[in-house]
Amino acid sequence: MKNIIKKVLGIDKLEAQVQQAIQTKAQAEEDAQKALAEAEAAKEAARLAKMSPKEIATEKKEPWVAVLETHVNEQNPRNGFFELDWNEYFVLQLKVDGYYGETDEEIVDKWFSELCRNVGSEAGVNMDRRGSGYINVNNIGDGKSEVS
Repeated sequence: MKNIIKKVLGIDKLEAQVQQAIQTKAQAEEDAQKALAEAEAAKEAARLAKMSPKEIATEKKEPWVAVLETHVNEQNPRNGFFELDWNEYFVLQLKVDGYYGETDEEIVDKWFSELCRNVGSEAGVNMDRRGSGYINVNNIGDGKSEVS
C-alpha cells in the first residue's frame, strides 16, 4: 500500500532523484579527492625535479657520494685527481662501517684510499710498489674535496 501511495503522489520518483543526487555527489567528491591527490603528486614531482640527486638523498636521509670531476695530468697520466661530493649520511655510514677521522674529509679520504687500493689490487696491481706518487686531499669546502 505504501508503494502505491508513493507512486500515485510521485514520491518514488523524488526518492530516486534524491538517491541519484547522493550518488552523483559521492562520485564528485571521490573525483575531487583523486584530482587533489594527482595535483599533489605532480607538485611533488616538480619539486623533486628541481633538486639535485644529493639534495634528494639528503632529504630521504640516505647516504650519497659522487665523483663530480676527474682530472688527468696531460704530461703524466699516472697523476690526476677526482673531485668528490657527499652528504652527511654517507659520512655517518662510513663511521658505522668503521672509518674514522677528525673531519668528514678525512673519513671520506680513508674510504676513497681504501677503495682505490682495492680496485688496484683486484686488477692485479701490486699496491705495495705502485710507484705512482701519493694521494693528496684538498678540502674545497661545502662537503667537497679534490683527491689527487
